[in-house]
Amino acid sequence: MTARAPLRPRLRATALVAAVTLLLAGLAACGSDDHTSSQAGKTGSAVSTQRCAENRKAGPITYLTSYFYQASASILEVLAAEKLGYFNDVCLRVDVQPGSGDTPQNAKLLAAGKVQFTGLAEQDVISANLTGAKVTGLASYADAGLDVLLTPSSVTDLTQLDGKTVGDKGSVPLPVQSMLIKAGVDWKSLRLVKVGYDPSVLSRGQVDALTGFASNEPNLLMAQGYEPKVWQPADFGVPGSIVTLATNPTFAKDHRTVVEDFLRAAFKAYQYCAQPAHVKECVGFVGAYEGKEQFDEQHETAVWNTEVELGQDNPVPGRWGSVDLANVRKLAGLMTTYADQKVTPAQAVADFDGSYAATVVDRAGKVIWPAP
Repeated sequence: MTARAPLRPRLRATALVAAVTLLLAGLAACGSDDHTSSQAGKTGSAVSTQRCAENRKAGPITYLTSYFYQASASILEVLAAEKLGYFNDVCLRVDVQPGSGDTPQNAKLLAAGKVQFTGLAEQDVISANLTGAKVTGLASYADAGLDVLLTPSSVTDLTQLDGKTVGDKGSVPLPVQSMLIKAGVDWKSLRLVKVGYDPSVLSRGQVDALTGFASNEPNLLMAQGYEPKVWQPADFGVPGSIVTLATNPTFAKDHRTVVEDFLRAAFKAYQYCAQPAHVKECVGFVGAYEGKEQFDEQHETAVWNTEVELGQDNPVPGRWGSVDLANVRKLAGLMTTYADQKVTPAQAVADFDGSYAATVVDRAGKVIWPAP
């Protein structure tokens, strides 16, 4: 698999993106507004003395982000867990390091034990294991990915793109390719051209369609006064996943409580930050890491709101945060059909272990806090 294109290029919006309406009633019921124990700064307040000692034995934990510091799932909740003190509450010392967007390299570092956790989508986990980098997928927030296709609003059926020009970042993402073919588009008739990270090539009419990320290019274009039509592969039955959390399988075996409590703290932070009243505070944590000169609060807020909403619209069946193995099997089929990566459903399922997430979230979707 080629390196994942950066989720957010250094192209900044100049106006406030239209507010994204969040349907957070269910999730708000799962999370709690209260983090007074974290504010008190009492190490180990959410775990027993014995569990605290077990977690401390693992030493410092390194988390490598998927792409620098931004308000995306798998990044924001980890930054927030650190800033809110949740990692301290479970006796974990976590050092967050910025990744470069090179997904295969992140997987290699994870497999080599250079880092203990990183953000990988389910497809990335499968691909890494196919190339010999042994990593384990731990969780998922949605059965839909961020890869989308953007067109002018005048396009009401994807077959209107037959013979037209599609801009991409080097290749059309597999979910988008699958969607186009499922929709009846004559794939061979498309003129595929590599474009940069400026989405205005669509609004200027330089391409007829543009691949992108659900939380990035649409928000940038809307901020510029252009509202594209966004085509989501999940609407066509194409599997996908938001980048979530993965670990080294040997590390997980040797330090089970660490993996559980890392997820416990990250999940608690996700549910806290998904509540509208806390979005501004949590997005601000990105700025604290990124620096004022690089930080664009308006755009980062739109990124987070979009990804939270995507998770709500495409929930993982069963327990919140769990791995949907049926979705993993479908991804194996997608990769076998559209990429030079032959993988059986059984092989793909073996790359995931949802037992850690299942231990820290109850059946109602609430994070178990403190740890039993």
